[in-house]
Amino acid sequence: MRHVSNEGIARLPPAGSDQCVEQGPRLNDLPLRPPSYRTARMIASQSSHDTDVQAVARGDAALAEELGLLIDGATTYAIYMLDPQGRVTIWNRGAERIKGWAEAEIIGRDFAIFYPADDIAADKPEADLARAHRDGRIEEESWRVRKDGSEFLAHVTITALHDDAGALRGFGKVIRDITHEKAAEAAIVRREHHLRSILNTVPDAMIVMNENGIVASFSAAAELVFGYAASEVIGQNVAMLMPQAEARDHDAHLRKYRHTGERHVIGNVRLERAMRKGGETFPIELAVGEASIAGERIFTGFIRDLTNRHATERRMQELQSELVHVSRVSAMGTMASTLAHEINQPLTAIANYLEATRAMIDESAGPSSHPLLADIAEALELAAAQSLRAGTIVRRLRAFVDGGDTGFLDERLDLLVEEATSLGLLGAHEAGITVVNKASPSPVMVRVDRIQIQQVLVNLIRNAIHSMAGSPDRTLSIATAPEREGWVQITVADTGFGIDSEVRARLFEAFATTKEDGMGLGLSICRTIVEAHGGRIWADGVATGGTAFHFTVPLAAPSEGETHD
Repeated sequence: MRHVSNEGIARLPPAGSDQCVEQGPRLNDLPLRPPSYRTARMIASQSSHDTDVQAVARGDAALAEELGLLIDGATTYAIYMLDPQGRVTIWNRGAERIKGWAEAEIIGRDFAIFYPADDIAADKPEADLARAHRDGRIEEESWRVRKDGSEFLAHVTITALHDDAGALRGFGKVIRDITHEKAAEAAIVRREHHLRSILNTVPDAMIVMNENGIVASFSAAAELVFGYAASEVIGQNVAMLMPQAEARDHDAHLRKYRHTGERHVIGNVRLERAMRKGGETFPIELAVGEASIAGERIFTGFIRDLTNRHATERRMQELQSELVHVSRVSAMGTMASTLAHEINQPLTAIANYLEATRAMIDESAGPSSHPLLADIAEALELAAAQSLRAGTIVRRLRAFVDGGDTGFLDERLDLLVEEATSLGLLGAHEAGITVVNKASPSPVMVRVDRIQIQQVLVNLIRNAIHSMAGSPDRTLSIATAPEREGWVQITVADTGFGIDSEVRARLFEAFATTKEDGMGLGLSICRTIVEAHGGRIWADGVATGGTAFHFTVPLAAPSEGETHD
């Protein structure tokens, strides 16, 4: 290591000169620096103690030698000195190793040769010294140039040096080559980004925590599953993601594992419950792994949200139940079709026998011969009509189930409602039902299959009677009213206990029922019939209690010169 005295600095050639600079003496050959004011005063007052002064001089020389050895031994750092003009005055072995310049080659050269060309063009060398002079010290990471022209990334510290009077003596520079260090850091960052990108594509949530349960990592999938941002969870106890009971169990498992090493969760896949940010609990599949990094134990949990899977499984179970139900209904439908054929024959026979009996009464004596005979004749006539009607209903329903043609005709709505009501209200009087008929008495014509629409009405009326069982007020009302142009609305309302809104939303789905012994097909069939007519059917609650069912049917096309009000 070389040192150039103040006199030597004055003899340095200009920067960039090829003139050889005489090497200065070694650091330990330097004369002692002038004593400070305090030391001079002490020497003046104690001139008789020359032996002590010589001891101090020997100590300073030894310190200088040790300092020189220390600086020269720091081969991983380039340590050198600049004069106030930026020329190299001291150059250690670390500087030779890092920058490639020998001491004899560089002493006296301007330090700007260590900068890349674009930095020199931008006057960065002068600016760095000016900043160091102004601020006392600067520290940065920037590119530097070796003797062979190659560049390296350096950590640079420049410190302004002053004498006792405060005048600038020069600058001390410490440089460390951090090229490989930064490359390694960049490689680590790239690997981390690569790993994180892989983990972020994994559909399962991933959470990393330490042995105390403190979360260290929270994946993007975990954010989606739990509803928290990673910043809200990292640094918190993982128990925040669990219901209270599971959180207590988790803490107990962690404590036991730390003390005994017994594994209850590690390495096993378990079904647990977790909690989202909003407090909603949901089922999860949890797998936990363990690792040790730098002596620190960490746990990684992979979490799969089973909400959709459970919903799918429940739906599959429902579909299986429905399939079994449909199979039974299908078999029953086949039987019903056979029964319909068989029943039609005796119904026809009954009607014939009733008509024959009525004819015999008329022929023998006539209804007027006895007061009861008139009533009997009327009863026989009604019984025959109803038996024929029963046969017609069976045939129409069979045709409807089989997909046969339906009979859409112009029908009087008031008569249609009256007939359906008389059928639907059988037994209503005994059940204490009060009927309020609000149907329009005017002869409104509708284009419908009379039997099918009457079946809808009968079904709704029977349901209303059933819903009022046990209700203190048992009033059933039937009303008709114009809806939109070309349509009329029919309403059947009851004063029962009502139907929950969630249940009402799926009332018309197949197998949906409010009855313990119901099949859940009646309202579904009603919807199918109404929609086959182009109408719609719905239900809503009644303010005074109960439920109102509404459906619409089309008005018949007006005859020439006639309009619908």
